[in-house]
Amino acid sequence: MPKTPNLRLDGLTPADESSAEAEGDIALWDALFGTLAEHHTPDGKHSFFVIHDGSATWGIPGAPQFIALHISRDLTARTVRIEQANQPTVPFAQLWLAGRGCPPDAVQLPDEAHSEPADALTTHIERQIRHSGDRYEIKDHYTHDSEPYETWVMVRDSDPRAADLPMRIFLEEADLDAFTYTLREGAFRDGTSANQWLFDRETPLPEPPEHLVSADRRTRAALARSTTGQLATAASVPAPPVGPAPSAGAPSHRRGGRS
Repeated sequence: MPKTPNLRLDGLTPADESSAEAEGDIALWDALFGTLAEHHTPDGKHSFFVIHDGSATWGIPGAPQFIALHISRDLTARTVRIEQANQPTVPFAQLWLAGRGCPPDAVQLPDEAHSEPADALTTHIERQIRHSGDRYEIKDHYTHDSEPYETWVMVRDSDPRAADLPMRIFLEEADLDAFTYTLREGAFRDGTSANQWLFDRETPLPEPPEHLVSADRRTRAALARSTTGQLATAASVPAPPVGPAPSAGAPSHRRGGRS
C-alpha cells in the first residue's frame, strides 16, 4: 500500500506565496494521498515524489489521479519552494519531475507497490515517455475510473519522425483481475482525427510508423541471430569419417541404384 508522504518540511518556511499555498493544500491531504515513489538528493536540497491522489475518484469525472511534487530547500535560509502538478499517468508525472532535475529512472515504482506492465511494449513506451524531455505537449487527457478502467493522454509530438502524424494518443488500460496494465501509442494527422478515434473506437489504435520500423528491425535482427546460430551449429558438426572406397563388386547403397 502507498505510504503517507513524508515531505521533510519541519523547520522550513515557504519561500514565496505559491509555496505557502501548496503547503496549505498539502496540510489537507489525508490517507487517500499516498507516495508511490520518491527520490531525495544526497545533499538534502531536493525531493521528488510521485503521489497517488485517491480523492480524485470522487472529484470531477476524468480528473487525473497522480501528483508530481518537487520540493526545493534552502538549508541556509531555512526556506522551501514547493511545485506540484496533477498528471494523468505515472510516466508523465516522472517526465514532469525529470524536467526539474530528477533522474528519470529514480522515481520508478517499486514492483510491490502497483500493478505490473503486461508486456515489453508497455515497458518500452513508459521509458520513452520518461526520457522524452520536451518532446510532448499535452493537449488533453481523461481517466475513466470505472469499467473499462483506462486513461488516455493526447499530445503533440515534436519529434521530426512524427512530422506527418504529430498527434499522439497514449492509451493505458488496466486489468484489475490480473493486476496488470498495457500502454499503447497511436498516431494521427491532427486533433480532429484523434478525437474521432476516441469517440468511435471502430478500429485498433493506429500504431506509429516508427514503431513498425523498430519492430521490423528487431525481427530482422532476430532472424539474423537465428541464421548465424544455425550456421555456427552446422559448422560445429564434424564431417562423417571417410572410409575406404568400395570394391568393384560391392553393392551400391544409393536409392534406386543398379546392381
